[in-house]
Amino acid sequence: MKTLQTLLAAAMLAAVPAVAAAAPAPAPAPVRNIVLVHGAFADGSGWKPVADILLRDGYTVSVVQEPLTSLEDDVTATNRILDRQQGAAVLVGHSYGGAVITEAGNNPHVASLVYVAAFVPDAGDTVISQIKTNPPAANSIAPTADGYLLVDRAKFPADFAADLPLADARFMALSQVPWNAKIVSTPITAPAWKAKPAYGIVATQDRMINPDLERSMYAHAHAKVTDIKGSHAIFISQPRAVASVIEQAARGER
Repeated sequence: MKTLQTLLAAAMLAAVPAVAAAAPAPAPAPVRNIVLVHGAFADGSGWKPVADILLRDGYTVSVVQEPLTSLEDDVTATNRILDRQQGAAVLVGHSYGGAVITEAGNNPHVASLVYVAAFVPDAGDTVISQIKTNPPAANSIAPTADGYLLVDRAKFPADFAADLPLADARFMALSQVPWNAKIVSTPITAPAWKAKPAYGIVATQDRMINPDLERSMYAHAHAKVTDIKGSHAIFISQPRAVASVIEQAARGER
């Protein structure tokens, strides 16, 4: 006959696999690479205030200089930088850059997406179709003779960068990068936010993209949303607040 001690020992041994199976999986390591994508009428240099903070905080930062010639070209430029990453990366897009990261975010290096006052298209959506659902306060974009778009220089400071020093906003107006008009009607094919975590920043004083449109786009992407008081140029005017959201994404905080 088995003793009570033998029965207890057998029961404890039988329970070990169940306990091991129930042990929680280790938390994923924080992402250390950040890739920043600019939007229309801007270039990558606008990310400098955010990049400086991220670098000081120990992140590896890359800035994409996409040409704004077509959505395909801009996604290709972004993938070129993503393919050089050593490990996983947080992919960040401002404004039209949100459409770019929605496609380029399917790159296997991308762990999560951060939308900064940005478009978040679904499959079949275009930038213009999203704008039409909730138009912005600004009406200052006009075509060039060769099919590109620019913001009226006189209106640029108030519409794009109202919370920057006027001299800085005026220089941005002078140096803005033309945006190929065909981009606004190019549909998204495979939204990366359907498979990867998304974070969204609403610029509450945005005149280039309606803040309510930003909220609704972030909602359909199930993004973690942060409101920040600022203009469309919030990545320049509020770099610490924007960097904080990017770092949340890097840590996987939801």
